Amino acid sequence: MGSAFAGFDETRSKGRSRLRLTASLLALAAGLPGAALAQQATEPADASQPTEVEEIVVTGLRRGLADSIATKRNETSIVEAVSAEDIGKLPDVSIAESIARLPGLAAQRVNGRAQVISIRGLAPDFTTTLLNGRQQASSGDNRAVEFDQYPSELLSGVVIYKSPDAEISGMGLSGTADLRTVRPLEFGDRALAMNLRGEMTEGDALNDDMRNYGGRFSISYIDQFMDDTLGVAFGYAHLDSPSQNQHFKAYNYEAFGGVCQPNPDDVAPCSPNTVTPDAADAALIVNGQEIFATSRLNQRDAAIGIIEWRPNDRLRSVLDLYYSKFDQEAATRGAQWFSNGWADGAYFTDVVAEDVGGSLIARSGTHHNAVPIIRNDYNTRQDEIFSAGLNTEYQLSDRTRIVADLSYSTNQRTEQILETYAGYGQGVGGVSGATPDVGRTYDVIDFVINDDGYPTYSEGLDYADASQVTLGDRAPWGGWAHDGAIRFPDVEESILAFDVKGETTMDGFFHTLTYGVNWANRDKSKRVDDFDLFLKNGRQQVLVDPQYLVTPTSLDWAGFGEVLSIDLERALDVYYDRAPILDANFYDKNWDIEEEVTTAFVKLDFEGGNWRGNVGMQFVGQHQESTGVVINGTEAGQPIVPTSVTKGADYLDILPSLNLIYDLGRGQRIRFAASRTMARPRMDEMRANVTPGFNSLVCTGQSCQPGQVVNPWSASGGNPELEPWRANAFDLAYEWYVDATTYLSIAGFYKDLESYIYVQNGTFDFTGIPLPSTASAILETGAIISPIGQISLPANGDGGTVQGLEISGALNFGTVWEPLDGLGVLGSISFTESDLNPAPDGQTVRIPGLSGTVYNITGYYERNGFQARISKRFREAFKGEVVQLFATRGYTEILDDEQIDAQIGYTFEEGPLEGLGLLFQVNNLTNSPYRTRIGIDGGGVTTADGGALPETYEEYGRQFLFGVNYRF
Repeated sequence: MGSAFAGFDETRSKGRSRLRLTASLLALAAGLPGAALAQQATEPADASQPTEVEEIVVTGLRRGLADSIATKRNETSIVEAVSAEDIGKLPDVSIAESIARLPGLAAQRVNGRAQVISIRGLAPDFTTTLLNGRQQASSGDNRAVEFDQYPSELLSGVVIYKSPDAEISGMGLSGTADLRTVRPLEFGDRALAMNLRGEMTEGDALNDDMRNYGGRFSISYIDQFMDDTLGVAFGYAHLDSPSQNQHFKAYNYEAFGGVCQPNPDDVAPCSPNTVTPDAADAALIVNGQEIFATSRLNQRDAAIGIIEWRPNDRLRSVLDLYYSKFDQEAATRGAQWFSNGWADGAYFTDVVAEDVGGSLIARSGTHHNAVPIIRNDYNTRQDEIFSAGLNTEYQLSDRTRIVADLSYSTNQRTEQILETYAGYGQGVGGVSGATPDVGRTYDVIDFVINDDGYPTYSEGLDYADASQVTLGDRAPWGGWAHDGAIRFPDVEESILAFDVKGETTMDGFFHTLTYGVNWANRDKSKRVDDFDLFLKNGRQQVLVDPQYLVTPTSLDWAGFGEVLSIDLERALDVYYDRAPILDANFYDKNWDIEEEVTTAFVKLDFEGGNWRGNVGMQFVGQHQESTGVVINGTEAGQPIVPTSVTKGADYLDILPSLNLIYDLGRGQRIRFAASRTMARPRMDEMRANVTPGFNSLVCTGQSCQPGQVVNPWSASGGNPELEPWRANAFDLAYEWYVDATTYLSIAGFYKDLESYIYVQNGTFDFTGIPLPSTASAILETGAIISPIGQISLPANGDGGTVQGLEISGALNFGTVWEPLDGLGVLGSISFTESDLNPAPDGQTVRIPGLSGTVYNITGYYERNGFQARISKRFREAFKGEVVQLFATRGYTEILDDEQIDAQIGYTFEEGPLEGLGLLFQVNNLTNSPYRTRIGIDGGGVTTADGGALPETYEEYGRQFLFGVNYRF
């Protein structure tokens, strides 16, 4: 039976695709003719020497693949890598997309684009991001770097460290991503490359005042001067990229059969006919929904400048500069309404219910007394990044060199988040508890839920009629007490770091000693200025002057028709006044944090016989300090008195590490790594804020006696004394490098987290905070109000384990049969599981970022200038962090996510057009949706058998790109 909720219970039908891909990869490994492969590898003359493999000269995609495999093979640590096919030509339009295809890595889509990365099932907060080995400031609320801030056209590659290198400071708990730019003297040639691409999204723009086409341009220049002692590299990349989002969200599900309240039109009796027919009384019905059409423009300008100076064999100095400005603009229009049996006397007729997992679910019907709220939103965001680094190395003697590195990274994010409300009809004044029906016009809306779990609707009123739709609050239950809201989040972060190290070569088994110290200072602050919007003239509902209107936005994809669309940039100050929101939530979203981390390290590289590797130790001293507020007062309507506080802590961690390689010969090797790793706590959890609450109903439901002590106080906040996450990690891998573009790797990992940070309950003394007036209800009983109450703060608690298996490989079919040279496949599959359970009460809670199965597969053909490839990536359901109400961050359960991309191209290899390439690319080829479910972990409404119910459904459409590139 086709269910309206098919695919939303992730406990069902799991594993079919993962088993097929696993079988394919293992068959690939087992089915390769051993003799044919052996002929491609060169047996070392001396088994004590590292394995040499045949050098194969390739270009384009295979060149990038070969460079990535070479990096993986040559690094002592366990790494994954992606390399540019040529100058300005990483294999994807986004660096995040490229990284997400690596084994054990997975991207989270934000507004249809890959943005943040999870490594080995752990949240992005556990990952450190570097640019040329230097820590980068984040534009997010925490530490996770948003990779779409870095243009792929300006990077030469990315290396993901899965096992630590003691020489690298700031290693992450799950891994470290090192973004790298070109080194002009190592590049060795003069080169100028230009890329130009036009792009558009599928169909027409969802909002008429936003376009669905754009383009991107980049230019890179590399050269060497003064007898190859001075090298320069400059690059500029411009992005003008549109995106579209068709968004549906269900607020929750309830059964309304038997709900008893008067119906405004007196058509349907109170009970039992709230739901008809009676057979559908127990059916779960969506109790509220929103359908929005969003159009976005993403514009980014970025530049790099690199100067490398090597006047002699002893001295080398490199200056790196990076700047990026990323502007985003989003217009959202649509409708939201409550279909709640307890609001507006709503009732439902002709309900068709279907059994799903032992529960009745309303698949279609008619909702009477609906009052849609018409939304016009306009959001902007600007990110500005600047990074600079100066690295100088000097050869003191034949055996010793020193390296000094000074770096600075800063990132500022400024946003506007604006929402306004409108509705059908016009009343006098505004909606309030005393006048709940001002300007509220009832409608009849039919609904049908399709097999993907999102409905289509048929409304009765024309919500694009500018003579009937007016601005103003239309929410039920007395309204929302404002006619809109505007918020201005502002996040700033800077990192200043200095690193000095020495390297001494020695004779014998231990051949290189590296030692040094790194000092890094990080400052981060967050401010969110909140304002309620109120219509002028005492919140009088008002029609919008035609000069401020744009073409109505169609919601036909959801069956709803058109809605009134307003140019809010021009209309905002004409119709609305602003009033600052200075509630407890405002103060809790504002904080400052400073960290000072000093890392001293020593590392020994060794090699002997078939063994090589390194052993190292880091000593990490950490000082952390946060400035926030303890809010002194909870009286409704009265000014809140914030008291500034500054708290912090100091910690020392000792982190040993071992990377070991045993060469089996014929391109085969075994890797083993063991280490102790750590990650600094989330920034928002380290805030020093404490926000109190008072339960004036503590005596409701119990009989408070004179002299009885009650505890109505509670509070929540951050913890500036949080210790880092710490773990012991182990890796074991088998690798077989057949030739430059063919390899197989099977790797297992195990991480034992000693502790995990989660919200815990404790006690707090609220002495000195005035009792609110609502406390009189308690005092009248003669009860004594204790100043001791419960406080909920993030704290270090019990940890657990994360373990997994990663299988990856690449095969150029020409390795098996020469006529097939240029045809190939590469892919990976990862299985991860964890017993980490952050909940203190034993309830099963999933950790953010963990997907049980992740796989990527790419097929390609490249020969005689022609290139073609198709790629698919899949990520199993996981808990992801998203922006929620009031510009705060929270978690949701993101369901199975996949994306297929394809491209074809041709590069002229000779003649007058030599160096000219043509490219056509389609991203999101199957228009794969983004979906979430109601609730997270064990929460939320479910079917009788525990199946999940759909919450969010979004489609972004296909993205088409056509480009030309030229190198000379």
